[in-house]
Amino acid sequence: MRNAQPLVDALRKPETVLSLDRRGWTELISIARAESLIGSLAHRLTNIEVPEQVKPVLKDAIQTTDLARLQALWEADSAQRALVPLNCKTVLMKGTAYVAADLDAGIGRSIGDLDIMVARDQLPAAEEALLDAGWEWVKPDAYDDQYYRDHMHELPPLIHRERDRMIDVHHTTLPLTAGPTPNAQAMLDASVRLDSGLYVMAPADMLLHSVAHLFADGDLAGGLRNLWDIDRLVRRFSESGEEFWAELGTRAKLHQLVPHLARALRLAVRLYGTPVYKYRAGQTKFTDYLYIRRLLARDGWGRETRKFTRQAFYIRSHWLRMPPLMLMQHLWTKWRKA
Repeated sequence: MRNAQPLVDALRKPETVLSLDRRGWTELISIARAESLIGSLAHRLTNIEVPEQVKPVLKDAIQTTDLARLQALWEADSAQRALVPLNCKTVLMKGTAYVAADLDAGIGRSIGDLDIMVARDQLPAAEEALLDAGWEWVKPDAYDDQYYRDHMHELPPLIHRERDRMIDVHHTTLPLTAGPTPNAQAMLDASVRLDSGLYVMAPADMLLHSVAHLFADGDLAGGLRNLWDIDRLVRRFSESGEEFWAELGTRAKLHQLVPHLARALRLAVRLYGTPVYKYRAGQTKFTDYLYIRRLLARDGWGRETRKFTRQAFYIRSHWLRMPPLMLMQHLWTKWRKA
């Protein structure tokens, strides 16, 4: 395999795996593992007859992601217990939000850190409460600590001293120095309360957060998984019809993410066949092919390929996060410290 297209095909149309030989299956599984999509793939192939040698691999993937789901919900509950005395909204984000809200995007999803969002004026109190409850700093370096506090969209990451689980406490969804400036207060105000007492973002905001995370803040590492999230969220939320698409357009303008949303929808259609007929994603652009080239940059062993393309998107990710002069100062400081 020259790229990750077979994984995309298998997620989009599971029956395509019926034509795979032994080598094809080995390569498909290797790529799925590298892209953290093996659990999603395993669930998609539940009703497909696969070779006997493949069945234990897929069964293990489902069991592993089921355990990750329980761990994520446990961590969310632990954070909630620590933050209850503050009487503030604790909004779950990313994978934990998907499983807590019982969304299709959470089925088989790989979940790492716990990501939550609280109001910015609640950050000091939230930080103190989590430290008292057993979390501690991951980044003891004074420069890194100050950089997070002054310029990032979250506190420096914390890890629990006993459970070895990370938590990222956000106060918005993009770095403060990034181009788009999402309206964090509007996201908090519109958030939806779950039976557990925790919150998740409203549908349009949840989708736009995934869009921002993929296209406005990063080098597209793990991009196929994030784009799969977008596909799953669109399919689920668009069931409400025109109302969702109208709200999505309004919120995209509010959060300054209109072009990022359009690109996300175009690429989701191109790779996963996402139904976006109720929204104008615009015409395909030449740069879309560069994004696709980056998203599919894996070989049959699951190894990264297209080094120049990856490097270009890595540089782009830094350029997006901060203005040129600040970027130069930041890179100089990091190089000097190293």
